[in-house]
Amino acid sequence: MVAVPEGRAETAVREFGTFTGDLIALADWLQQCGVTTVAMESTGVYWIPLFELLERRGFEVKLVDARHVKNVTGRKSDILDCQWIQQLHTYGLLAGAFRPADEICVLRSYLRQREMLTQTASMHIQHMQKALQQMNLLLHNVVSDITGVTGMKIIKALLAGERDPQVLASHRDKKCHNDRATIAKSLVGNYRTEHLFALRQAVDLYEIYQNKIADCDEAIVKQVSAQPDLTDEPFFEGQLSARCVLFQTLKAGYHRPATQCESFTHLITTLTLATDTSFLYESSSWCGTDFWEKVPCVQKI
Repeated sequence: MVAVPEGRAETAVREFGTFTGDLIALADWLQQCGVTTVAMESTGVYWIPLFELLERRGFEVKLVDARHVKNVTGRKSDILDCQWIQQLHTYGLLAGAFRPADEICVLRSYLRQREMLTQTASMHIQHMQKALQQMNLLLHNVVSDITGVTGMKIIKALLAGERDPQVLASHRDKKCHNDRATIAKSLVGNYRTEHLFALRQAVDLYEIYQNKIADCDEAIVKQVSAQPDLTDEPFFEGQLSARCVLFQTLKAGYHRPATQCESFTHLITTLTLATDTSFLYESSSWCGTDFWEKVPCVQKI
């Protein structure tokens, strides 16, 4: 349901379908009515196709939280809802939700896809642990991560048919805390065909998801690398700007010292590079690379 101000059309409220052709017809009708700005209610992910289409057509679109426009007097209906939103928007009483630039939205989509793949991959790690536990192979007690170097070498050897605990323990990486004797003790178990079958499938699925995560990483690096280098005025002479530091860090994709920059971004960049660069990706995908400019309370250090 779409409502326009009275007098803009013979029918102020019209109903449109959800196929792409219907959305195009909706945008055409709004242009015929002389509408330049649109307020729409956010409902799940259903608003995204229309929002993006209207933006491409040159409309100023505000995405409104449904909780802020729900107080409609009388019996609730779709017609009353859209008229209420249109009336509030006419009076300037609606605040649109923040949405970053399109290139940042693309980055956010890649990151959300990667997060989903990572979560699913972790489920298959649990399936691997379950299969090992059912055979009383306590590998997770002697290695910190069964998907690490030592763990995967031992599991691959198991699936290849090796059963000798000493031979399996010989796959121990030199960085592993436990010695070969301790690892060998954990690998004496009750090998059963059905549990080995479940273990093999879990390993195969885990590796499939790892490959898909690698594909996401390539897409993320490509998207970030496509962004122009930002050369804003630095806070102090001889230093890079805050946004330039952030973009260079994102493009690098690994831990490295950040160029000194006396700003809020320099602070979070320095802290993040000491732990995990994923925070920079996540914050940039949500807010854009100039998010400190959007937050009035953030000031130079």
